Amino acid sequence: MQITVYGDTLCAQVTATAMAQTGHQVNWCVVEPASRDRLAQGLPLFREQGLDRFFAEQLESGRLITGFWEDVPRDIPDAVFLALQPGEQGVAEALVSRLASSSGCGVIVNQTVGPVGSSELLRDMIKQIDTRAVLVALPDLIQEGNAFQTFTRPDSILLGCEDGEGEALVRELLRPFNRRKDVIQVMSLREAEFAKLAISGILATRISYMNDMASLSESLGVDIDVVRVAMGADPRIGESYLYPGCGFGGPGLSSNVLALVDALNERAAEPGLLERVLQTNERQKEVLFRKFWQFYQGNVSGKKVALWGVAFKPGTHRVDNAPALKVIEALWAQGVEVMAHDPRALPDLENWARGRGALTLCDDPYDAAEEADALMLITEWKPYWSPDWQRLKRAMRQPLILDGRNIYEPAFVREQGLVYRGIGR
Repeated sequence: MQITVYGDTLCAQVTATAMAQTGHQVNWCVVEPASRDRLAQGLPLFREQGLDRFFAEQLESGRLITGFWEDVPRDIPDAVFLALQPGEQGVAEALVSRLASSSGCGVIVNQTVGPVGSSELLRDMIKQIDTRAVLVALPDLIQEGNAFQTFTRPDSILLGCEDGEGEALVRELLRPFNRRKDVIQVMSLREAEFAKLAISGILATRISYMNDMASLSESLGVDIDVVRVAMGADPRIGESYLYPGCGFGGPGLSSNVLALVDALNERAAEPGLLERVLQTNERQKEVLFRKFWQFYQGNVSGKKVALWGVAFKPGTHRVDNAPALKVIEALWAQGVEVMAHDPRALPDLENWARGRGALTLCDDPYDAAEEADALMLITEWKPYWSPDWQRLKRAMRQPLILDGRNIYEPAFVREQGLVYRGIGR
């Protein structure tokens, strides 16, 4: 089939790549000029495990072609995917208006995550132009850091659909990714959008709840990791998203929860649970700084801190709303020198820090720890899981390990002659 994908998002890149990989002819059209320039050089907008290689392969095959959103595709597409940024409603309206006016335009698939009711507004707009036009909602459920895998081997697909023809076409497009069992759940446009936001809300709530429990466990002399395993063993709870840490970030989860909070505030007189969830998360982002402050009893000016991991999660280069950013700002405010290492996110961190403050970016994690007064583990990239403890001990001025993801065994680290502080441990 002829497919056009619009958007500068990770979802757009994944969708375009996956559709081309399964034999379709795909035009990927971006909105920002900077994105167009990058794609013109054959470079992906997002770098994730596996996605880089698959994207390059599809470009080389000729099945994937990139362009600008105002360009008119050579062929009338059988399906159009809208995978825009949440704030690009104006672009979405301009696109659907133009698409609905195109004779023979196929199904429009709205993947853009926005306020509940956004897809209905677009549907009503195109119906005024062409009563035969079809719009379905396919909310983006990919997980950043492992986006291609979660798109092509999904556990769940939410399909908001009011038209049998639209459902049939989307099922055919997704057939290569829906073979083990049928994971497509068909519902209304509004229900699909709300389900997406509600999923994000419960995941964020579990994380913040565990962070509250970790704070309490420290005062009670309880290891939260033991409690986490006990909780996860209960089938009514399960194991997912029970890991305490230094907070969640990223453009997806945070913005989805904010959208839910806004909707609740419009309809309720009192703050809801999710508002407290976000407050807990923002407070948790500074937990490593507080432990650092307490260890040195507030005498931190002139100290040096090494950060391992600044991306908001492993597998991605992005630092949007990352806990590391809040930690860096707190360290800067106290006159602390910051050294940072990350396998992929240093360019994005450098762009964020420009004009804000000074930091040293290191290509080697042990270089970052040289003469450091503390090492903060913020993002649990696999290369950080089994460090050379004796090398760290020799390199650091004070071998203080602040484990923001509880990936180390406290007793073992202490046996190596280092000082360990975790979350709730």
